[in-house]
Amino acid sequence: MQTERLILRPLAESDIDDIWQYQRLDEVLRYIPWPKRDFEAAAAHTRWRAAAHSLDADGRAIFLACVLAPSPDAGEHAGRVIGDVMLRLSSVETAELEIGWVFHPDFHGRGYATEAAAAMQRLAFDGIGAHRLVAHLDPRNEASARVCAKLGLAHEGTLRESYYDKGEWSDAGLYAMIARDWRALEDTPAPHTP
Repeated sequence: MQTERLILRPLAESDIDDIWQYQRLDEVLRYIPWPKRDFEAAAAHTRWRAAAHSLDADGRAIFLACVLAPSPDAGEHAGRVIGDVMLRLSSVETAELEIGWVFHPDFHGRGYATEAAAAMQRLAFDGIGAHRLVAHLDPRNEASARVCAKLGLAHEGTLRESYYDKGEWSDAGLYAMIARDWRALEDTPAPHTP
């Protein structure tokens, strides 16, 4: 898939070095329930995620690399994997999918996560026929909460101290959208700008 500034393609083993650049950072791991890994363990994790490429059963997932498309703004970073996005099938029976994203901090605050997640949202509802799309995130991750809001995912609640990670109990925020909300959002005309 191609968005305005990104190419979204299946994660590949050749992405290990680029993904290591953000997967190793405490700043990134703070809000993701991934352990701190050395390079070899991180490479194995990327290989495992690259091998996940179907949504044909509960728990299956797809991971797409977010590659900067060539442009004057991308400059020397064109072709680099700056993040990745995920869709995981929570339930075939209820057509519920989970969405997730992670990006290198050097590219935060530029709308890339929203751009990539919006493409995955469209895939979930228009391509796969999801009934419900959910995002689970640490409520302290205000940037991801803003992405959810921009996508139109409603904050449905917070599970207090629902998981233990990196030596502390953490809350889990639940954000979601159902197909009816997606269709209404798609049917809303864009605001007129003079």
